Amino acid sequence: MDAIPDTSGATRPEATGQDSACPGMPDPTRADLIIRNLGFCGHYLHFHGGGRSGREPILCLLHCMGGQMSQQALGARFELKPGSLSEILAKIEASGLIERTRDPHDRRQLFVHLTKEGEREALQALKAREAFRSKAFSNLTDEEQETLLMLLGKVRNRWEELNA
Repeated sequence: MDAIPDTSGATRPEATGQDSACPGMPDPTRADLIIRNLGFCGHYLHFHGGGRSGREPILCLLHCMGGQMSQQALGARFELKPGSLSEILAKIEASGLIERTRDPHDRRQLFVHLTKEGEREALQALKAREAFRSKAFSNLTDEEQETLLMLLGKVRNRWEELNA
């Protein structure tokens, strides 16, 4: 299998999936290469985008919801068990970015509120996300972006079928 050139025409071994640590292994299939590249993108977004349910996504969601949400709704939004969410929120609260208060009408219900510092950090995170999004696909033409969007939609639909 030929190496896959990047947009500059240079050959990137990581894009081919060739692994010099495993000589004699068969060349990866096209599906292997796609999965590896999607894996890189997922890893990048998780670790550089704040993860799916870490501090940054929680702060951004709270900001977008007017600065407060019930802890239960927040957990449902991120598909987190109450204990896991509580642990994450405790760390964010210890940083002074959120406060949790009980609903005066239902003492079992907790509300999560952004502090001023939390609002400031959420706005910074949102600006950084927007800057990333504006540059992330700038190496693709509008037509290529539309094609990528369509293809990713088809892949997602297929994977959802496989998971059903």
